[in-house]
Amino acid sequence: MARPKVLLGMSGGIDSTVSAMLLLEQGYEVVGVTFRTFDSIKDSCLAKEKGCCSIESVMEAKHNAERMGFEHHIVDFRDTFRRCVIQNFIDEYMDGRTPNPCVLCNSAIKWGELMRVADELGCEYIATGHYARIRECSNRFYLAAAADTHKDQTYFLWMLTEEQLRRTIFPLGDYTKDEVREIARAHGFDQLAVKRESQEICFIPNDDYRSFLRANVPDYNERVRAGEYIDKHGKVLGRHEGYANYTIGQRKGLGIALGQRAFVTRIDTATNQVTLGTYDDLYATELNFRGHELRRVGDGGTITAKVRYRSQAVPVKTIDGNCLTFAVPVWGITPGQSVVLYQDDLVIGGGIIT
Repeated sequence: MARPKVLLGMSGGIDSTVSAMLLLEQGYEVVGVTFRTFDSIKDSCLAKEKGCCSIESVMEAKHNAERMGFEHHIVDFRDTFRRCVIQNFIDEYMDGRTPNPCVLCNSAIKWGELMRVADELGCEYIATGHYARIRECSNRFYLAAAADTHKDQTYFLWMLTEEQLRRTIFPLGDYTKDEVREIARAHGFDQLAVKRESQEICFIPNDDYRSFLRANVPDYNERVRAGEYIDKHGKVLGRHEGYANYTIGQRKGLGIALGQRAFVTRIDTATNQVTLGTYDDLYATELNFRGHELRRVGDGGTITAKVRYRSQAVPVKTIDGNCLTFAVPVWGITPGQSVVLYQDDLVIGGGIIT
């Protein structure tokens, strides 16, 4: 009897590598794939397999697959990634919002393109090293929180469709990060167990999005000009360096002294004004959002929502169309970020905060 075939997205890091180990132990035929989404790697460098053009992670994924005895492919998604993810990132910032590119990348690239490649290679399933689980309820498939609550990544995956979830395996969903490190060590991959993980956006060098925008928006200097800092009453407080340099909740790098801690509370692209206020000014109980599908599971369970990856899920009072009201005030609601809705530990919807 043929083994079920699964296409595994591999980054060269510990999570996807341990996912491969677990899938092989569970009897799957694994095919590895690594995406090129944003790099300057020359084909000659790939052919030589030398780290002359920052190809270490690509080659590490390839070598890890070879070491474990399964085939591996390198797929170039750079054009699609630039059109879809990077352009959205630029457009959102230039419209005064703060995007979360990982949410869009997971839906459009890591699953949208991954499923296409899986079909081409005859793979029934796809898998990644994300910390999440999938649960079937009433003949429907739902994204469910991971066992490791500190690593749970469902916030970034809320856009996945039921069709995508039906074909997805999350090998790490029932494991903690410490357990994953131990599995790597047990299989002789000690280097991976101590390897530092990057928390930066993959296409933003040195985590400096301002320089990235300056380099990638042709008319940046015409569109992003110095303007006024104001308070919530409209009083002018000073001058800022251009609205695109700021995000809601930002405190550092404002370049203004007010005698107390100041936070960005509002960005108005039409007037080029940035409103500053106190920490408490960033609390709110309502938000508007777009693009959600609410799929409740029965009538029970508390509905909660998260507005940031590291924030706590907060009870929801009402959802009226695209307006959501929280039962308690929430800090730092930011246009462009995602609001993700949960019923107990199941993801039942989400949207982009407007």
